Amino acid sequence: MSREIDGLLVRIATGDNVAFEKLYERTRRGVFAFLHTYLHNYADAEDAMQTVYLKVKTGIGGYKAGTNGRAWLLQIAKNHALTLLRDRKPAVSIDETPALSYEQAEFSGGGVTECMDRVLSDEEKRIVVLHVLWRYKHREIAKILALPTGTVTSKYKRAIEKLKKALKEEEK
Repeated sequence: MSREIDGLLVRIATGDNVAFEKLYERTRRGVFAFLHTYLHNYADAEDAMQTVYLKVKTGIGGYKAGTNGRAWLLQIAKNHALTLLRDRKPAVSIDETPALSYEQAEFSGGGVTECMDRVLSDEEKRIVVLHVLWRYKHREIAKILALPTGTVTSKYKRAIEKLKKALKEEEK
């Protein structure tokens, strides 16, 4: 997947719109899920995802061919999410609408995604999404999230145990 994304980004840099569409189709679920772990709201994550792809298209000149395209894309997503959170003003809405789950955004997993939202911290969700959905190794996740590799590994293991336990309890 990493080489494919790199190849698509190189083609996008030459103005290839078909490559851009392919990149979007291959990565949109993962980008959405990653953004949702920061923003906790379907609509916000969806809007942020569109902005991320716009930034990819306009900032493609900053991508260096042969580097990790997935990490570059996720770094753009992370930076955008953090900017949104920093700029977000606390507001109380009279008619709060519940955030939709990843499942409703075509992130498969059924009860697993609901369980993730219920039992995992934001950081644990990010680690699980990056490892399971994006297939990053723990050391790569550590770089993306600026955490020690051992911390990522232990948080991932604890998160999986929490999920197993919660899902087992739901089956009863």
